[in-house]
Amino acid sequence: MFRRRSASAATDSNSAESASPEASEATQPKGYTPKKGVPTPKRKESGKDLRRPVQAPQTRKEAYRAYRERLDRQKGQPARRSGVPQGEERYFREQDLGKPRAFARNYVDSRRSASEFFLPFSILIIALLFVNNPVFQVGVAYVAWPLMMVTLVAEGIFTARKVKSTAAAHFPDDPKIAGVGMYAAMRQLQFRRLRLPKPTVKVGDDPTAGLR
Repeated sequence: MFRRRSASAATDSNSAESASPEASEATQPKGYTPKKGVPTPKRKESGKDLRRPVQAPQTRKEAYRAYRERLDRQKGQPARRSGVPQGEERYFREQDLGKPRAFARNYVDSRRSASEFFLPFSILIIALLFVNNPVFQVGVAYVAWPLMMVTLVAEGIFTARKVKSTAAAHFPDDPKIAGVGMYAAMRQLQFRRLRLPKPTVKVGDDPTAGLR
């Protein structure tokens, strides 16, 4: 009898304990958030695992090697900056490498287009919108600006298709042909003096010269 009473008392106490949090939570206000039971770690404590000790050179030879590598990186930065405008291919970005990309640059640089004057023409249109003449403003906003955008889109599509078909004919097995049309169209939007890599051909030259 005593065992049955003790077992039933234990089950009653357990059920009371399990029900007490639910009852206490029910009595709390609507925006109440129960405690997690564990304090939130401070920033210093949480950042200890992310910190890694810096491994200093153990010998004089390793220190000298690290010093030489740092000097080489510092010397390579100005050379890389000066090499890209001068047309040195070893300093090109990955998207500028390959004969199809060189042909696309030469094709765009060997001809004049209205797209290369996009930036100064946009500034001019914005300045003309400040003219105190409603009729003139309507003409600029609804005639000149849409006409410029249509010209840019038409020139971009024509250039992209022309460059892609010509590059595929001259370099059929080159993997750099992918995206060469968009590459040429985006270069065409840049002012000639601001293009990188710098143009290597003059207006009117053969864009395939030196690439065959």
